[in-house]
Amino acid sequence: MSTSPLRLVTSDAREVQLPSGSTLPAVESESQLRGLLAGLSGVDAVGAEARAAKLATRSLKKTTKLAALDLAISMVDLTTLEGADTPGRVTSLCTKALHPDPSDASVPSVAAVCVYPDLVAHARHVLGTSSVKVAAVATSFPSGRASLNVKLLDVREAVTAGADEIDMVIDRGAFLSGRLGQVFDEVVAVKEACDGAPLKVILETGELVTYDNVRRASWIAMLAGADFIKTSTGKVSVSSTLPAALVMLEAVRDFAEATGALVGVKVAGGIRSSKDALRYLVVVNETTGSAWLTPDRFRFGASSLLNDLLMQRLKQRSGAYVRADEFSGD
Repeated sequence: MSTSPLRLVTSDAREVQLPSGSTLPAVESESQLRGLLAGLSGVDAVGAEARAAKLATRSLKKTTKLAALDLAISMVDLTTLEGADTPGRVTSLCTKALHPDPSDASVPSVAAVCVYPDLVAHARHVLGTSSVKVAAVATSFPSGRASLNVKLLDVREAVTAGADEIDMVIDRGAFLSGRLGQVFDEVVAVKEACDGAPLKVILETGELVTYDNVRRASWIAMLAGADFIKTSTGKVSVSSTLPAALVMLEAVRDFAEATGALVGVKVAGGIRSSKDALRYLVVVNETTGSAWLTPDRFRFGASSLLNDLLMQRLKQRSGAYVRADEFSGD
């Protein structure tokens, strides 16, 4: 990294000063990483929560809502991450991912099916050459507590089996203990092991305690090469929240302004209703703009959300509610 001063106050003060012509900063030591993170402004927790709450009250006109529902469907990573998962369960999930509502061909396919690494090959077979990606959780999901060699083997096996995308988890214990260089180095190593497959880095924001930590973890992941930063595994009591997502979206916005690199955001855990999904899309639009309103830049990690999106879509078109069980339970 250049020895030129880095001033990354951003967010509201908006002072972003990187070396002239820089793209993605090269972090060559933990001291450089800490110096860069020290240049970030603190997060106004009250302000972030108030802004998220205000944006959550926005209402959408019918035509906008219809388009937003279709967009949300196309952004879903349809997920099954249970110890009891079977090939049959994954087949059902893949079938639904391809054709969410078999009675309506205008409903878009979802973005991806997300499974454990040992089920990647089966998902790849069922999805074939379709546009639906196979995403695999890796690096000792959901705890992230394993040796780096084990984590990298997890990733390589998933990629070899046909995974298009990898969702990794950071070692929150290392982060909270101040071993920031270790967290950075692990993301770098996993990114290399992905062999070109996009990498989503799960921060587990509910365990990071403060919004300042969420912001710092976001920057560490992005500087290390993450293609997406993701809120949660969905396996802890506090998963995705609008304020945490807002902080992450501000981070990717500032990172793009500073480096020119566009990093996506994935929200996961506890997002079950169309109302929640549309609130997230409003926050995306108001924070990062339309460039992030695409499955290439924003995703929902969910299992039950899709049925509610389908139900609300039909309600908007027909004027009548249907039961959620009108659609497949998979």
